[in-house]
Amino acid sequence: MITDRGRRVLRIEADAIVALIPKVDEQFGRAVEILRDCRGRVVLTGMGKSGSIAQKIASTMASTGTPAFFLHPAEGSHGDLGMLVRGDVVIAISNSGETGELIELLPAIKRLGLKLIALVGDVSSALARQSDVAIDVSVAEEACSIVDAPTASTTAALAMGDAIAVALLEERGFTEQDFAQLHPAGRLGRRLLWRVCDLMHIGEQLPVVSQEALMGEAVAEISQKKFGMTAVVDGAGKLTGIVTDGDLRRALQGGIDLLQRRVEECMTPHPKTITSDALAATALEVMERHAITALLIVDAEGRPEGVIHLHHLLKAGVV
Repeated sequence: MITDRGRRVLRIEADAIVALIPKVDEQFGRAVEILRDCRGRVVLTGMGKSGSIAQKIASTMASTGTPAFFLHPAEGSHGDLGMLVRGDVVIAISNSGETGELIELLPAIKRLGLKLIALVGDVSSALARQSDVAIDVSVAEEACSIVDAPTASTTAALAMGDAIAVALLEERGFTEQDFAQLHPAGRLGRRLLWRVCDLMHIGEQLPVVSQEALMGEAVAEISQKKFGMTAVVDGAGKLTGIVTDGDLRRALQGGIDLLQRRVEECMTPHPKTITSDALAATALEVMERHAITALLIVDAEGRPEGVIHLHHLLKAGVV
């Protein structure tokens, strides 16, 4: 059955990864130490399917704080060896360990005095013998038994590459904040890097009225600025309260002549606030905790300088 074939492939590849665990040994540790101490870049190389795996590992390393890129070995012999500089470390991936295009790069790598780490399926191969560290990523069988296409072997190489990359980032003390710096457009980057000042509305967009004003002015301000609220300030411009749509509804339900009341009679004193340098994610947390949709931003003297709305946080992806 088709489903049985699929399950067989997954079992073979899963077994190939599990079989790698005992191979995470002294060679693995030495490879991570070489990469940790690298003063240049990490250069990944490999032909064919191994090249695709090398590109993915390079991408993972680059995104976790290790400068890395992919060098196509066939292009290396035609000028791209100029990408290599002293201080780099090369990681070469080859299941056979005898890939001609990789072997041709070895003299140049040695001439520059670069450290060479090999992920190979044969630790007695030419590539393994000429490497400073050779990590065994051999597999018992490929998942495609008909033509022996690279399947389990590439999965194993990728998994070992991930193990190296994660061990390396932890060895270097790479943090969640560091990750966000490298992924400013991603969800984590937005949560950890964006601040209230990046999203808040200021100036003419900020709804604000005097506490001495009549409620008719507050209603007009709320309607015009469309935040569902307005800040209330005293004569010195300091925040003393807030008038929200909810305050208006409650006042109307009380049967009072709302529009002729002074703002300070209807406002909610001591509203929730935040500073402009706070994380946008913190503003979202405050809103969720107090079940509000808008948050006023105040300066060090307690004067309102902006407003941020839940919709703007959601639109910016700060969730």
